[in-house]
Amino acid sequence: METFTSVIPVRSEHEAMDWSLVLVSQGIESTIEHSPEDGSWGLSVNAQDRDAAEAAIGQYRRENRHRAWQKKLVGTGLLFDARSLIWAAGITAFYALSLVRDLKSRGLMDNTAVAAGEWWRLFTATLLHADIAHLAANVTTGILILGLAMGFYGAEVCLLATYLAGVAGNLAGFMIYGGLHRGLGASGVVMGGLGLLTVQSLVLWRKSRSTAEFIKRGVLAGVLLLVLLGLNPASDVVAHLGGFVTGCLFGVVLAFLGPGAVRFRYANRVAGLVLFVLVLTTWWWALR
Repeated sequence: METFTSVIPVRSEHEAMDWSLVLVSQGIESTIEHSPEDGSWGLSVNAQDRDAAEAAIGQYRRENRHRAWQKKLVGTGLLFDARSLIWAAGITAFYALSLVRDLKSRGLMDNTAVAAGEWWRLFTATLLHADIAHLAANVTTGILILGLAMGFYGAEVCLLATYLAGVAGNLAGFMIYGGLHRGLGASGVVMGGLGLLTVQSLVLWRKSRSTAEFIKRGVLAGVLLLVLLGLNPASDVVAHLGGFVTGCLFGVVLAFLGPGAVRFRYANRVAGLVLFVLVLTTWWWALR
């Protein structure tokens, strides 16, 4: 019986190899075809498998549509997600806006005001900065730390978790400091990202109990970075510790869910929507 084949066009040899591996994982045989005349590439599959092959490739492309933002760090096994630059641009825009409109007095962390019912300051303070040096310190460390955390947990899930970690840091300051305490800045958010990174190696525990020593080294490295970056007596140490510990707690939960679950596109869409609503709602309360 004659077997008919169908060719799925691809843009390059690299893409053809990637897609062929996807098809193999689905039990679909394929052959990479190349035309020297026009330089085109394609995947040859059994004609009756064409629909299933296109469906598998389509699913693969949807699940990896953000890959262009991510780069592997050679020799580390880590992914850096460049969308941390968007976060940096966002807090920079807030700083620029605060120079022309009174956002600081409306949004900074003020224990007396929070005690009087202005709960939104726990949230809004994470997007404000005292001056350009304060902003620059958080941007430079945040781009790297959040970029690495996004590479593991997914961009929107990471941003929501670190935003809430920053809020938790402000809440810790409210509970521990006296009534006259004031604060602002994204450092609690950045420390939350460090907390996520500190415990991400726990995902290895799901695969092998022999990785305990590696996990210990990862946790120790995170704690040492906390001491280096977050425990300056001149800074808001309580907010930093609160953000870091909360980030670790979120990281433990997310690590045991598994990177596949937290990077799933719907999980990130929901996380992004929740983050948007929180930012919009709290600033509406602050500026109303």
